[in-house]
Amino acid sequence: MVTQAAVMTIFFVLGVFPKGLTAVIQTQQTVMAAVGEDVHLSCQLMQSREVLQVTWQKLSPEGKEKNLAAYNKYSRQGVSTDFKGKVEFKDAGLQNCSIVIRKVMEQDEGCYLCLFTTLPDGSLTGTTCLQLYELHEPILQIRESNSTEETVVSCSATGRPAPTVTLNVPQQDLYFSHNSTVSVTNTNGTVTVTTTAVLSGFHGNDTQVGCAARLLSVPEIQVFKTIPADGFNDESGSNQNFTLILVLITAVVVVCVAVVVTVLLRHKHKNSLSHRDAEEMEMTQEPMKDTYVDKTPLMKQENEQIRQQTSQEENPKEEKPEPSSSS
Repeated sequence: MVTQAAVMTIFFVLGVFPKGLTAVIQTQQTVMAAVGEDVHLSCQLMQSREVLQVTWQKLSPEGKEKNLAAYNKYSRQGVSTDFKGKVEFKDAGLQNCSIVIRKVMEQDEGCYLCLFTTLPDGSLTGTTCLQLYELHEPILQIRESNSTEETVVSCSATGRPAPTVTLNVPQQDLYFSHNSTVSVTNTNGTVTVTTTAVLSGFHGNDTQVGCAARLLSVPEIQVFKTIPADGFNDESGSNQNFTLILVLITAVVVVCVAVVVTVLLRHKHKNSLSHRDAEEMEMTQEPMKDTYVDKTPLMKQENEQIRQQTSQEENPKEEKPEPSSSS
């Protein structure tokens, strides 16, 4: 005889559940979550039933169910191997069962089923759809127009799905005209929406301009900038000018370094040639020096012999014999 636990185990492994009622299941129809957040999905059985097992499944775009986790009447719970570390039980119970999906990504978006397997009614099913969103802080840019009484204001916001971008100004005497909106779909599935308008009605006072980005039921994000009375330089233009100046300075430094290196290399080459020429001249002058050194003692010796001969010839004439006493 096959036990009820064995039947439930077979149901969990094969994903085979009879079609059930949904009226007695209370769940969230749509759950909004930002990419990277943890999501809490819950199901509650509103009527008293004998529940054998609660199973969570993910519905694929093709309509196929994939088991995530299950909890049965024997206080046993388990998570499918493919979702370990991704899906965890938050409240494991037969009347109220909820799970947590960690750090949801695009592939986690879709609809999830919670099935209460009961006796004798079979399976009671509840459905919750997870919808992810992205909303980045808008970028507000202001630049001067040809007219001194007008300023061009543009605001861009990126999100998924496409956000709503709105320009606003607190001063009642100022107004926007020539509004235009452009949407661009990015490769990662997000959409960048840019709204541009001309702000008119200046009276020589500082003016605050705001931009708000909204997405479904997500709280809006606002940014503000102040236009000084003496004019406003576009931040992007300033960044471009700064980048150009930085590139020019870098180019000048590189050229100067190259010139210095070239001069040093040439100077080193000249010194090397001069040193080599000096060595060659020393080698050619050494034999002459030896000859001169060799001849000098001979000349001294000849001079000495001549001096001695001259001295001998002069000495006999100066010496006279002394007369003897006998004479």
